[in-house]
Amino acid sequence: MPFEITIPRLGWSMEEGTFVRWLKKAGDFIQAGEAVFELEGEKAAQDIEAVDSGILRIPANAPQPGTIVAVGAVIGFLVAEGEATPTVGSSNPSSAAVNQASLPKPIALEPKVVEPVSAPAAAPSVRRLAREMGIKLASLEGSGPAGRITADDVRTPISKRPLTTTASAAPAHAAGVASPRARRVAGELGIDWRRLQGTGRDGRVRERDVRQAASGPDSGTPATVVSVSSRRRTISNRMMASRDRTAPVTLTTRVDATNLVSLRNQFKQAGSGGTIPSYTDIVVKLTTLALQQHPMLAVRDEADKWVIPEMPDGLHIGLAVDTDDGLVVPVVHGAGALGLFDLAKRTLGLIEKSRTGRLTVAEMQGAVFTITNLGAFGIDGFTPIINVPETAVLGLGRIRREPVVIDDQIVARDQMTLSLTFDHRIVDGAPAARFLQTVSQAIENPSAWLLRGEG
Repeated sequence: MPFEITIPRLGWSMEEGTFVRWLKKAGDFIQAGEAVFELEGEKAAQDIEAVDSGILRIPANAPQPGTIVAVGAVIGFLVAEGEATPTVGSSNPSSAAVNQASLPKPIALEPKVVEPVSAPAAAPSVRRLAREMGIKLASLEGSGPAGRITADDVRTPISKRPLTTTASAAPAHAAGVASPRARRVAGELGIDWRRLQGTGRDGRVRERDVRQAASGPDSGTPATVVSVSSRRRTISNRMMASRDRTAPVTLTTRVDATNLVSLRNQFKQAGSGGTIPSYTDIVVKLTTLALQQHPMLAVRDEADKWVIPEMPDGLHIGLAVDTDDGLVVPVVHGAGALGLFDLAKRTLGLIEKSRTGRLTVAEMQGAVFTITNLGAFGIDGFTPIINVPETAVLGLGRIRREPVVIDDQIVARDQMTLSLTFDHRIVDGAPAARFLQTVSQAIENPSAWLLRGEG
């Protein structure tokens, strides 16, 4: 019996991904466990392995590289020697549900106009948001791929979106027909596509009509429009999920980092070609020690349950890393149980993989607390955003030499700003402040705390 090759879910919030390429050719015999194709999910591309064996059959309308594909879509088959490849309308029970609709199409194509269905396509999180806002999905126009309804469509119905000068001056289009891609681009650019005169067949509004409207009537050259990458969409969705699911509060404090600077200088002077822990590495280790005293700051809000990790093995720490393709958060698994130098080697490897696009999905999952450092950009304090389903995130500012008063004497000391954002639904202000105070004490006297951790 033919085995269907489908698009897997690579992340907790993933509803669709980007098909990157086939790693095998049609007609190749595939062993279970071999990588068959590459898929880009939430911020990372991953090789997808076969869970069965057989000869690879790739349908003519299988996705092309760069195609947006829905989770669960059938893109190919594994068949036995001499076994027929399932086709549309096959009587084979296992493939009866496989039809043109189940096979993803490149988003560059303009599919035929279909009648609206009773249950518009939308992610579970979008449906939940619509219920909370009292909005019926059937009343909305989807701006996502293939007319999919997005969270932005729910929050800002298209009838309330701002119009460009061109859009407002144009008469309403009687047919009211636009390609799914045109609707999505219109949503991104804030244009009411229903007021545009389409250049497609029967007055259909196409993507180029929307982009032309965005350039303005008096513009000598079209405006530059930056397409939204899959990773950027994922980052956007995660940020909105954080806003919708948490009650964020940010606390800031100044800490004396003189001893922290001195300790790292000692590591550098004593280094013999090995990995030298960075300031972030040291703070990560000190934070794991503080979390063991304040475990509620390491809670994960999973399916309406608050899960406290096992100490110290379950203290998986996320590190916000800036890359050319956007922000990613690799996770140092078991950071609480690692020694400082082992932790430094682990973070160095994860940062390198982040910036070369080689992170796996597993290396971005499971964090109970995240640390982000903007000190290298000259930033003192800021408001970090919680990486749901975590409870808190710690922001590190720059270390700067400043005059301070100690025992009525003005002396030069290294100062650093810490910014802690926490979810007030789970932790109150006083416990969060006590945790931040513990982290500050650890940074002010790092050697003693690290020795305590080794013990």
